[in-house]
Amino acid sequence: MALHLQGRCVCKHIQYSLALESPDQAHTTLCHCKSCHRAFGTNYGLTAKVPLGAFRYDSGSPKKFKQDNGVTREFCDNCGAYICEYGEEAADKFRYVMWGTLDEPDKIPPKGEFFCRYRDEWMPEIPDVFHKQEIKE
Repeated sequence: MALHLQGRCVCKHIQYSLALESPDQAHTTLCHCKSCHRAFGTNYGLTAKVPLGAFRYDSGSPKKFKQDNGVTREFCDNCGAYICEYGEEAADKFRYVMWGTLDEPDKIPPKGEFFCRYRDEWMPEIPDVFHKQEIKE
């Protein structure tokens, strides 16, 4: 079952679409690592990993910022909203789309959590998904 989703930044300057073969092609996860906590605050790193060929910008051109660790973040230079990110090794394969920028994020719910040992005590576990305590940082 094909799935077509739309997304945008806060000011609607940048709009994008996802053309997935099925909802299972998106791997939405919540990351509790220190880097995501700093970048996203209480939103943490809730991203959907999608194949590069499924992602396209429909309007606007994002600004790109490459961090020292090789991760590139694409964002709107008008409102500052992050649209996606990717590491050097994933640049020609995947995009990690910011889940909150999707118009219908509930169509691709989370499948797991990473770095659960860093989860704040007040934040509950996502039920019925995998929970990875440690991965190489």
